[in-house]
Amino acid sequence: MRKTIEIHENDIYKRLKWLMFCRVLFSTLLLGSTIVLQLGTTRSSLDRPLLILYGLIAGIFILSFCYTILFYRIKNMQRFASIQIGLDTVIVSCIIFVTGCFSSIFSFLYLVVIIYSSMLLFRKGSMIIAALCAIQYGIIVDLEYYGIITPFLLKDSLVAANYPWSQVLYKVLITIIACFAVTLLSNLLAEQTRKTKKELTAMQERVKRFEKMAAMGEIAAGMAHEIKNPLASISGSIQLLREDMRDNPYQDRLMRIILREADRLSSLVNDFLMFSRPPAGKTEIFELGKTMEDIVDLFNKDIKYSGRISILTDITSGVWVKMDPVHLHQILWNLLLNASEAIEGSGHIKVRMSSLRNKYALVEINDDGCGIPDEIIRSIFDPFFTTKPRGTGLGLSIVHNILKSYDSWLDVESSVKDGSAFTFKLKQIDSPT
Repeated sequence: MRKTIEIHENDIYKRLKWLMFCRVLFSTLLLGSTIVLQLGTTRSSLDRPLLILYGLIAGIFILSFCYTILFYRIKNMQRFASIQIGLDTVIVSCIIFVTGCFSSIFSFLYLVVIIYSSMLLFRKGSMIIAALCAIQYGIIVDLEYYGIITPFLLKDSLVAANYPWSQVLYKVLITIIACFAVTLLSNLLAEQTRKTKKELTAMQERVKRFEKMAAMGEIAAGMAHEIKNPLASISGSIQLLREDMRDNPYQDRLMRIILREADRLSSLVNDFLMFSRPPAGKTEIFELGKTMEDIVDLFNKDIKYSGRISILTDITSGVWVKMDPVHLHQILWNLLLNASEAIEGSGHIKVRMSSLRNKYALVEINDDGCGIPDEIIRSIFDPFFTTKPRGTGLGLSIVHNILKSYDSWLDVESSVKDGSAFTFKLKQIDSPT
């Protein structure tokens, strides 16, 4: 969650810098076009309309300078962007008023402001900006039509009062509709862009994770095979020696310690092998919800967690998958184990399974534990990485590799003190009956 917020803030930071640059560029172009207009006519540079237009351009430059000074001192970039865009609507209204109001060719600038507001302020903010643009344009055209204000014009015949009220109303309504239509369209495109960027970032992280696991898997597989055979020989030899030393309690105790530690090493080697090359297993067609409930019931009977952890289930029935049930047991058991160990004292784990429209089943394991800090969450899928006093750090890596064999992957969202959520998808199949 916090990582997503940081990415969002970085995007606003970069886009706001571009907006400030484009504002200065537009002001420069407006200044240049005004000078060209002045040179191409007989108007004096001291004419009131040109003086006001020059003053407006100077004001934009001064505002841009102030924005630049404040840019590196403001912490809330989204609020800073809201203020800038709100002032931009006022500036556009002033430009439209100076250049002819109803007959101004610059009314399209409202749409430009709305487009970049959707990129910085998202749906709610851009709708507010669209409303501000519509209200301001409607007010200045109405005031011009009723003669309350007189815009600076190149031709007096273009005053709004010289047009029928129906034509004035038509143009105002068209401009207002265009503002909200562009808002809806730009919001749709901006949300699709953000969604695509988020999916691309997640995909890049998965690719890096797969590459790292593939390299570590090859090393682990070689080491595991080299260690497994000597371990078996050591265990067998110790058991034979133990038969001859039963009369010596001290030596028998030492033999039991050696056997216990050898079994522990053997278990670790098996984890290495499971991580490097998960067994293909025997795929079966079964109802996912029923099998998940059986695994949860079995976990509930574990004496280490039965009185401390409460597991809530929300499982959709009638969802069928084709996979090895042993693999599903390993996946869920590891995730439930991690969730329970993340909870200090008593707590809750929520197990959800729902059917998606794209013929996939979504499985989600939520806990209300301590959560995972941002500096750790990127490493939790790394082999041998663990924050626990005991454990090999292979649990999530094994789960990830098993899911990979079913064209799936494990996603995680976590916030410190708010718990974690692990999700994965499995492909559905039609009911066998």
